[in-house]
Amino acid sequence: MESLKRLFGVAALAWLLMPMLSTGVASAQQLKIGYTDPDVVIQAMPQYKQIMQQLQQEYKAKQDALQSLAADFQEKLDKYQKQQPLLSAERRAEREQELSKMQQDIQQSASVKDQEMNSRQTELLSPLLQKVQTTIDAIAKERGMALVMRAPALLYVDQTMVTDITEDVAKKLGIPLDNSQTANADSSGSTSN
Repeated sequence: MESLKRLFGVAALAWLLMPMLSTGVASAQQLKIGYTDPDVVIQAMPQYKQIMQQLQQEYKAKQDALQSLAADFQEKLDKYQKQQPLLSAERRAEREQELSKMQQDIQQSASVKDQEMNSRQTELLSPLLQKVQTTIDAIAKERGMALVMRAPALLYVDQTMVTDITEDVAKKLGIPLDNSQTANADSSGSTSN
């Protein structure tokens, strides 16, 4: 899936650059292009760490509830297996149906809880994503960039023609990035020449 995103990014870039290439290299050199890895910036934000801790606590509470259901199911299954030889065929069928329904309910509950957690994560991270996107937009406008791409989608970067604005985005947001974070942004699918 990630390779499809990269391929799409490269195809989109080629499509955007096609008119420039047809009018000559001089026009293409005037096109200002930047790239950034918003994930690096978001993960360096103090709010991100707080959100992840909150999500972890909520996830643990949901996991505990599921484990309780699973333990209850296992207890009933063990009891059924011990009693099975003593039960009539009709009673065995009833108990098996109850256990099967209980197992389906646990699986459905797990699926619902996963969806709830994904929605919750999206809800809590949306303001951070919006803040980073607004900052990217502002920096792109300040620098007169026609295009800013997501770093992990890049396969090759010529640093003389394309600018990494990840540190600029972080600085504008007041977020310190250490060298390992910016190195990860540079190496996440792109290489410099």
